[in-house]
Amino acid sequence: MIELSLISAFLVGLLGGGHCVGMCGGIVGAVSMHLPQSKSKAPFLLAYNTGRILSYTLAGSIAGLVGASSFFLQNVLPIQHVLYGISSLILIALGLYLAGIWHGVTYLEGAGKFIWKTLQPYSKRYIPVQNIKQAFFLGSLWGWLPCGLVYSVLIAAIATGSAVSGGLLMFAFGLGTLPTLLTMGMAAVKLKAFLQNVWIRRVSGLLVLGFGLLGLYKLL
Repeated sequence: MIELSLISAFLVGLLGGGHCVGMCGGIVGAVSMHLPQSKSKAPFLLAYNTGRILSYTLAGSIAGLVGASSFFLQNVLPIQHVLYGISSLILIALGLYLAGIWHGVTYLEGAGKFIWKTLQPYSKRYIPVQNIKQAFFLGSLWGWLPCGLVYSVLIAAIATGSAVSGGLLMFAFGLGTLPTLLTMGMAAVKLKAFLQNVWIRRVSGLLVLGFGLLGLYKLL
């Protein structure tokens, strides 16, 4: 089922592009607007997004490691089935969000505010961005920005019970967010319009929801 989970995570990142623009669009604009006119923006935006996705991957690996810890592997409960069920429920919630039916996952954003308050001051030393290294480290820090979509996929990463699988899940999610955040110009406007088409969102949301229902069915 990890293959289906990876597809689901990618779709959540891709179809949640409008949410990503709202959360990270400002900093992406800051990366590009303050660059010298003689420099191409593409390498800087790629470096920024590489740092951001690597932060997601690291967080996913940590989450998967937590899921694999001895605390979760006690024999008191059939914990693998419990974690698998939680992962399926998260996919259902994300599917409902993508379809525009229920936005409950956004309430998770308050969970990581204390982490962001600690990291945010460090981001200021990399603004304005003047070189690739600064763009990469800025992206690495902004990868920890509180986000309901990120936290929902992280819960699913815990449920994998594996550092490798958890990291892969968050990496797939990060790749899904890449098209929108990497093309913040005119192409991004067209891409955002496509991704926010009500039928595209509903079909994709129902597809992710279907993966979650399939997971619950396999537990029966």
